[in-house]
Amino acid sequence: MPVPAAHAAATAALKHRPTGTHVLADLGGIAAEKLCSCASLDALLRAAAEAAKARVLHSHFHGFGDGQGVTGVVLLAESHISIHTWPECGFAAADIFMCGDAQPELALAIIETALQPSSRKINSVHRSPPVR
Repeated sequence: MPVPAAHAAATAALKHRPTGTHVLADLGGIAAEKLCSCASLDALLRAAAEAAKARVLHSHFHGFGDGQGVTGVVLLAESHISIHTWPECGFAAADIFMCGDAQPELALAIIETALQPSSRKINSVHRSPPVR
């Protein structure tokens, strides 16, 4: 028996439902030299995306000068990973949002292993459309 078009559309919509996990990580007590290099942080976030089974589309990082902080984002097919650093405070704010089968917790583990923060505050939020 053929599947009604409305049922097929609803099934497809559920399969591609826009849901994901958004991890916000405030990481403190990090050695300043780990927070200043655009190239190093770009490589770190790309490795984090790979560990999480996410697909990197593009990245862009900006350094604010010698010994200053960096802001950067890695755009993923599954969403993004971003980081903002303040080496003078030993602080990094990482934002990891991933949908589908990607695993943001694995990305966070890679970031924490590399930066070795002495303190951390992690918030994880499930993102999805509001229920009508």
